[in-house]
Amino acid sequence: MTESFVTYETVGAGNIARIGLNRPEARNAQNRGLLVELDEAFRRAEQDDTIDVIILFGHGPSFSAGHDMGSEIAAREELPGPEQHPTFRIDGGTAQSHVERRMLQEWHYYFDCTRRWRDLRKITIAQVHGKVISAGLMLMWACDLIVASEDTLFADVVATRLGMPGVEYLAHPFEFGPRKAKELLLTGDAIDAEEGHRLGMVSKIFPADELADSTVEFASRIAKRPAMARLLIKDSVNGAVDAMGFQESLKNSFALHQLGHAHWTALHDDKFPAAKPGPDIEDWRSAGPLRTADPRVP
Repeated sequence: MTESFVTYETVGAGNIARIGLNRPEARNAQNRGLLVELDEAFRRAEQDDTIDVIILFGHGPSFSAGHDMGSEIAAREELPGPEQHPTFRIDGGTAQSHVERRMLQEWHYYFDCTRRWRDLRKITIAQVHGKVISAGLMLMWACDLIVASEDTLFADVVATRLGMPGVEYLAHPFEFGPRKAKELLLTGDAIDAEEGHRLGMVSKIFPADELADSTVEFASRIAKRPAMARLLIKDSVNGAVDAMGFQESLKNSFALHQLGHAHWTALHDDKFPAAKPGPDIEDWRSAGPLRTADPRVP
């Protein structure tokens, strides 16, 4: 593969790494190459002792539209041939069972990598804008802090458009609260940056034309804290959430996600692992704009 799906630069005083999702034409949909490059970029910043804070952002109109659902690039990566991504030949990629293959591949490239990014040995900031959809939430939630543009919308449409119980790294109950998580998963409705801030998910909200510079300024403030203090604060808070059952909840939800895939795989003759468009499922390719959650509207 010759495409470069991730950009890397240093900003501020040279001590802040900016990692950019670089598929603007696809609203940064997450194909395998992007996820592998992202893992390498995170590791590069983590290894560099001159880097204090990492910013993750998206080029183009949106932070991330979630998993790539079948672009030409994604198809070339997955199908056997000269352009197949090597990760489709390891980590369960050659298993005979559709269920086993998908479970192992999603464990390594959707679930476990997100947990690893959450525990990076640096403070990470997600700089988000536009639409943050489904698996886009996973990338954002792996970061320690979230800074959003005023135009940002957050939604998980996996249930309404694919008949699945949310994404592989299901942090919704911890990020939204249990009842709000159920509402947003069952309806596919979105919340805006202000509601994200009210829920405690979003730290800062900036105008779109000030987002990049203001995020670097915010990161620079954090970088002034002693490195050991930053790390111990991160581990103290993450440890508290884990003591509340976060890690066990993630593993349980991942298993249920795979049960959802197995259900649809068994139901469809072509082994398609999710619901297909019908009376209860929107066609994700032609679905209309996101609907914002409104407490006064059914």
